[in-house]
Amino acid sequence: MVKVLHISTFHLSGGAGLAASRLHRALNKFGLESKLLTGRMSQQEENVFGLDATITGKTGFWGRFIAERLNFLPREKNREVRYAFSPAAVGKELRNHPLVKEADVIHLHWINFGMLSIRHIRQLLELGKPLVWTLHDMWAFTGGCHYSGSCDGFTRSCGHCPFLKNPSEKDLSFRTLAEKAETWNFHPKTAIVACSQWLEGEARRSSLMARAAVTSIPNPIDISRYHPVEKAIAREKLGLAADKEYILFAAAKISSPLKGFVYLKDALGRLCRAVPDLEDKVELIVIGGGSPEQLEGITLKKHFLGYVSGDENLVNVYSAASLYVTPSVEDNLPNTVMEALACGTPVVGFQTGGIPEMVRHGVNGYVADYKNAASLAAGIQWILGNNGDGELSAAAREKVVREYAEQVVAGRYHELYQSLLTP
Repeated sequence: MVKVLHISTFHLSGGAGLAASRLHRALNKFGLESKLLTGRMSQQEENVFGLDATITGKTGFWGRFIAERLNFLPREKNREVRYAFSPAAVGKELRNHPLVKEADVIHLHWINFGMLSIRHIRQLLELGKPLVWTLHDMWAFTGGCHYSGSCDGFTRSCGHCPFLKNPSEKDLSFRTLAEKAETWNFHPKTAIVACSQWLEGEARRSSLMARAAVTSIPNPIDISRYHPVEKAIAREKLGLAADKEYILFAAAKISSPLKGFVYLKDALGRLCRAVPDLEDKVELIVIGGGSPEQLEGITLKKHFLGYVSGDENLVNVYSAASLYVTPSVEDNLPNTVMEALACGTPVVGFQTGGIPEMVRHGVNGYVADYKNAASLAAGIQWILGNNGDGELSAAAREKVVREYAEQVVAGRYHELYQSLLTP
């Protein structure tokens, strides 16, 4: 039986931590021996081991996190980019950890914020064991940013970084990319996996990974947990009216510029002006971090639910919604989009990142023009008017069952592991 060790900064928090945990669970169900070593455990779980399991370990985790942030603080352009750039100068040495020693395959995920430094990643590579690195953003092949936006410096040598206070030809981004170039000595038993075809393409464009073995495998989801619930039942559980249409938006931090809530507000304003009786028929549901005050200016009736925990509760929210809107301006393969589709809820999103791979325009949702509120409004209106027979909902569910189900994704990873383990 193949023994796989996943290494991830987070367990069940953050999109990348949740995706890593879901893959770990899927592999165990598939018949592999999968374990997860994480910097910060969210809860007790079989075969999950946290570096923060003791007081000393917890202190060490936060100490490394703070040291990593302090390393970048004097260089950051402003507070908005504080967590968008990781120098990875601080981390934890894991090459002699018992779980690393016993593993047949080492599987890296998102390992920033003091989990692994560039030097510590090199130490794991130097072990010579089969190593898979699943990319959840662009950091592994940039000079430090997690998403580069319109900057394509990562295709050359970085420098003049828009995230830095004093950008220059040989600034921190240039030096970080140069250090990675010396470190990412990928041996033949190393595989780079992007969660989306978009991210695979960006990795192949980069100066660091242009000649690496890069492929794309999506994140998995448990389709027995995330499934459609009859709308009347889901709405009753949430105390919502059965005869309304509901637009759903979710974000860990509503105010994050990357989540594009400003475009949704603009789109809803356009719709309310264009459709006189819209406010009598359509309401807005918002879940995530923030406050009701951030919804001011939206004339639709609003239901701010805050953080919603537990799969069953999330399934009811997705199922209650008529559609899910993700106006993100930078994203990879959003868990929320996958969850919504799994619950039979059509999705509207911008033409960016991996979203167009998940949302097939006019089939299970609507792909709007990038950063175009008018196009986003058109997508919302189109879905509200074209899912009366449930055809969009059926296609949404079918997409997930066919491409993202646990058995499908675990099977693809099992084939990858076997190819690396074959002499």
